[in-house]
Amino acid sequence: MHSESIPPVAIRLINVKKHFKDRDVEALGGVNLEVAQGEFISLIGPSGSGKSTLLELLGDIGDEGGPSEGEILIEEKTPQELRQARGYGIVFQDSTLFPWYRAFENCLLPFRIAKSGLPKGEQIKRIELLLEMVGLDRKFWPYYPKELSGGMQQRVAIVRALALDPPLLLMDEPFGALDDLTRKSMQMLLLDIWAKTRKTILMVTHSISEACFMSDRVVVLSHRPGRIIRIISIPLDRPRERSMAETKAFARICRMVREALGSGGELGEDTSIKN
Repeated sequence: MHSESIPPVAIRLINVKKHFKDRDVEALGGVNLEVAQGEFISLIGPSGSGKSTLLELLGDIGDEGGPSEGEILIEEKTPQELRQARGYGIVFQDSTLFPWYRAFENCLLPFRIAKSGLPKGEQIKRIELLLEMVGLDRKFWPYYPKELSGGMQQRVAIVRALALDPPLLLMDEPFGALDDLTRKSMQMLLLDIWAKTRKTILMVTHSISEACFMSDRVVVLSHRPGRIIRIISIPLDRPRERSMAETKAFARICRMVREALGSGGELGEDTSIKN
């Protein structure tokens, strides 16, 4: 991140391993990582490298509990404590909106599930502000998910994830199912949301250009069992402009990530790219 002061650590992973006993699969082979508050991190790696498993562990949503070994602390809480405190929002590739609820009703669901003490009028006002922030026209608010485009559904999903104002946003291939133009538009939208809210964002992606364009750092994972091959700091100025993706500096950054994906790499190497 580009700041004179060092922000506190939001996420700390200490030698995190995950072994799925029912499938006899070692998904993660010892992950060590610190993420600062307000940092935008992308996780990238080959299929089966444990990217989504890592997000599930952070959110305490996996079928087989926490890590097999190691420790995870988020805002000085365990993942289970964070989930119980509604301390994160999550967005998947599939919007996972409830089809029988209208868009606005989907956004209000977190308040109901959390049994929020916020007055209903304040809940509605917050959702209205968030829907305006993500650029979803008011005429679409009463629509059912099936009546919305993929990009609109993801806008609603992002609002739902932000409804309770969590400090952490977990994103698992959030734009992977969108066409290229919509995907680029959603990337700029997410960067705008991040700039306004300064949430800590951890995003899984298979796109090298997406990871390099959006992130403060790109964490490259190895083949299973997933380990960190390299952590690449991105020196591009913020706010990010789409024209940056056409520069030689950006091409060099993408090439470094591509080379890290294609090599064994030195575990844990932190590489900054200088302009």
